[in-house]
Amino acid sequence: MNFENLNFSLEYVVIAMAIIILYLLYYVITKDAKYTKNIRSVASVVEDVNRELYYLKKKLDETQQSIQTNSQRMNDDEIYQEIERSVYDMVQPFSLAIRQTQNNIDSIEIAIDSRISHLESGIKQISIPSSIHANDDEKIISLFKQGVDMDTISKELHISQPEVEFVLKINKIK
Repeated sequence: MNFENLNFSLEYVVIAMAIIILYLLYYVITKDAKYTKNIRSVASVVEDVNRELYYLKKKLDETQQSIQTNSQRMNDDEIYQEIERSVYDMVQPFSLAIRQTQNNIDSIEIAIDSRISHLESGIKQISIPSSIHANDDEKIISLFKQGVDMDTISKELHISQPEVEFVLKINKIK
């Protein structure tokens, strides 16, 4: 009778964990779609910046040709001032586009950091049952502290390597 109760409660634990995993998958997929949309908007801004650079380069070439033809009529100070004005006019839109792109990247970074901290706090709140084999935990910790690597520990104790990692992380050793 006691074994049946254990199986019954174990089934509930497995079902609850499956629901949590499904919820996390749904959450990750929806957030991935949102971040993909943000990345596409940044990509379109970068595309616009590249297009603007192309036109600026073209305009620079035209200005250089114009300066070369007019240089015979202009002195050095006038040429310098004309170049300065042309460069400023060409760089201004590029500078604005870079600032806008940086602002978009900063907002995406803030959103990602917020989501990560939210997920971390959510994961910390999930209670993890203590290991069924406490004596295995002690053996794992003891062997690890003696310098035995995780692969060897898992082979000696006939348990999987992720279980060894899990025990070490739970006990804050690794």
